[in-house]
Amino acid sequence: MIANQAEQKVDKPWGSYQVLDAGKRYQVKRITVNPGEALSLQKHRHRAEHWVVVRGQAKVTRDREVFILAEDQATYLPLGAVHRLENPGDELLELIEVQSGDYLGEDDIVRLEDRYHRVGHE
Repeated sequence: MIANQAEQKVDKPWGSYQVLDAGKRYQVKRITVNPGEALSLQKHRHRAEHWVVVRGQAKVTRDREVFILAEDQATYLPLGAVHRLENPGDELLELIEVQSGDYLGEDDIVRLEDRYHRVGHE
Protein backbone atom coordinates (compact mmCIF):
# COMPACT_ATOMS: atom_id res chain seq x y z
CA MET A 1 0.00 0.00 0.00
CA ILE A 2 1.01 3.61 -0.44
CA ALA A 3 2.00 5.02 2.94
CA ASN A 4 -0.39 7.70 4.21
CA GLN A 5 -2.48 7.48 1.02
CA ALA A 6 -4.23 4.16 1.61
CA GLU A 7 -6.64 5.70 4.11
CA GLN A 8 -6.93 9.16 2.54
CA LYS A 9 -10.32 10.08 1.07
CA VAL A 10 -10.13 12.62 -1.76
CA ASP A 11 -13.26 14.73 -2.26
CA LYS A 12 -14.27 15.68 -5.81
CA PRO A 13 -17.21 17.72 -7.16
CA TRP A 14 -18.86 14.44 -8.25
CA GLY A 15 -18.18 12.44 -5.06
CA SER A 16 -14.92 10.98 -3.74
CA TYR A 17 -12.29 8.28 -4.07
CA GLN A 18 -10.01 6.44 -1.70
CA VAL A 19 -6.92 4.40 -2.56
CA LEU A 20 -7.28 0.97 -0.94
CA ASP A 21 -4.08 -0.66 -2.20
CA ALA A 22 -1.29 0.02 -4.66
CA GLY A 23 1.75 -1.71 -6.08
CA LYS A 24 4.26 -1.29 -8.87
CA ARG A 25 1.78 -1.77 -11.78
CA TYR A 26 -1.61 -1.62 -10.09
CA GLN A 27 -3.81 0.54 -7.88
CA VAL A 28 -7.19 -0.21 -6.27
CA LYS A 29 -9.65 2.57 -5.45
CA ARG A 30 -13.10 2.84 -3.90
CA ILE A 31 -15.02 5.44 -5.90
CA THR A 32 -18.32 7.00 -4.82
CA VAL A 33 -20.43 9.10 -7.18
CA ASN A 34 -23.28 11.20 -5.83
CA PRO A 35 -26.75 10.89 -7.40
CA GLY A 36 -26.98 12.78 -10.71
CA GLU A 37 -23.23 13.44 -10.91
CA ALA A 38 -20.62 12.36 -13.49
CA LEU A 39 -16.88 12.17 -13.92
CA SER A 40 -15.14 13.72 -16.93
CA LEU A 41 -15.33 12.16 -20.37
CA GLN A 42 -11.69 11.06 -20.45
CA LYS A 43 -9.03 8.62 -21.53
CA HIS A 44 -5.67 7.43 -20.22
CA ARG A 45 -2.34 7.01 -21.99
CA HIS A 46 -0.75 4.61 -19.52
CA ARG A 47 -3.43 2.55 -17.78
CA ALA A 48 -6.43 0.30 -18.23
CA GLU A 49 -9.23 0.04 -15.66
CA HIS A 50 -11.72 -2.53 -14.38
CA TRP A 51 -14.86 -1.25 -12.64
CA VAL A 52 -17.02 -3.39 -10.32
CA VAL A 53 -20.27 -1.87 -9.01
CA VAL A 54 -20.82 -2.72 -5.34
CA ARG A 55 -23.72 -0.35 -4.62
CA GLY A 56 -26.17 1.58 -6.80
CA GLN A 57 -26.27 1.86 -10.56
CA ALA A 58 -23.62 3.10 -13.00
CA LYS A 59 -24.10 4.59 -16.44
CA VAL A 60 -20.93 3.84 -18.38
CA THR A 61 -19.70 5.40 -21.59
CA ARG A 62 -16.94 3.34 -23.25
CA ASP A 63 -15.97 4.65 -26.67
CA ARG A 64 -19.26 4.57 -28.65
CA GLU A 65 -21.13 2.30 -26.20
CA VAL A 66 -23.37 3.58 -23.38
CA PHE A 67 -24.73 1.01 -20.93
CA ILE A 68 -25.95 0.52 -17.37
CA LEU A 69 -24.22 -1.62 -14.74
CA ALA A 70 -26.10 -2.79 -11.64
CA GLU A 71 -24.66 -4.08 -8.36
CA ASP A 72 -22.27 -7.03 -8.83
CA GLN A 73 -21.70 -6.20 -12.51
CA ALA A 74 -18.37 -5.13 -13.99
CA THR A 75 -16.71 -3.73 -17.10
CA TYR A 76 -13.23 -3.38 -18.56
CA LEU A 77 -11.86 -0.11 -19.97
CA PRO A 78 -8.83 -0.83 -22.16
CA LEU A 79 -5.88 1.50 -22.45
CA GLY A 80 -6.88 4.55 -24.51
CA ALA A 81 -10.65 3.96 -24.34
CA VAL A 82 -12.73 7.14 -24.09
CA HIS A 83 -14.89 6.69 -21.01
CA ARG A 84 -17.15 8.31 -18.45
CA LEU A 85 -18.80 7.15 -15.23
CA GLU A 86 -22.18 8.59 -14.22
CA ASN A 87 -24.68 7.97 -11.44
CA PRO A 88 -28.17 8.13 -13.00
CA GLY A 89 -29.86 6.85 -9.84
CA ASP A 90 -31.13 8.48 -6.67
CA GLU A 91 -28.77 6.65 -4.32
CA LEU A 92 -25.00 6.74 -3.91
CA LEU A 93 -22.98 4.80 -6.51
CA GLU A 94 -20.02 2.91 -5.09
CA LEU A 95 -17.56 0.93 -7.16
CA ILE A 96 -14.16 -0.64 -6.94
CA GLU A 97 -11.71 0.41 -9.63
CA VAL A 98 -8.62 -1.66 -10.40
CA GLN A 99 -6.06 0.23 -12.46
CA SER A 100 -3.18 -1.52 -14.23
CA GLY A 101 -0.39 -0.09 -16.31
CA ASP A 102 3.09 1.33 -16.38
CA TYR A 103 2.07 4.69 -14.85
CA LEU A 104 -0.89 5.27 -12.50
CA GLY A 105 -0.60 8.95 -11.55
CA GLU A 106 -3.64 11.22 -11.45
CA ASP A 107 -2.05 13.35 -14.18
CA ASP A 108 -2.64 10.52 -16.68
CA ILE A 109 -6.14 11.86 -17.34
CA VAL A 110 -6.85 13.41 -20.73
CA ARG A 111 -10.12 15.30 -20.23
CA LEU A 112 -12.31 15.58 -23.32
CA GLU A 113 -15.37 17.06 -21.58
CA ASP A 114 -16.08 18.11 -17.99
CA ARG A 115 -19.28 19.57 -16.53
CA TYR A 116 -17.28 21.16 -13.68
CA HIS A 117 -15.04 23.16 -16.07
CA ARG A 118 -11.83 21.60 -14.75
CA VAL A 119 -8.60 21.36 -16.66
CA GLY A 120 -5.65 19.14 -15.90
CA HIS A 121 -6.01 16.00 -13.85
CA GLU A 122 -8.90 14.60 -11.81
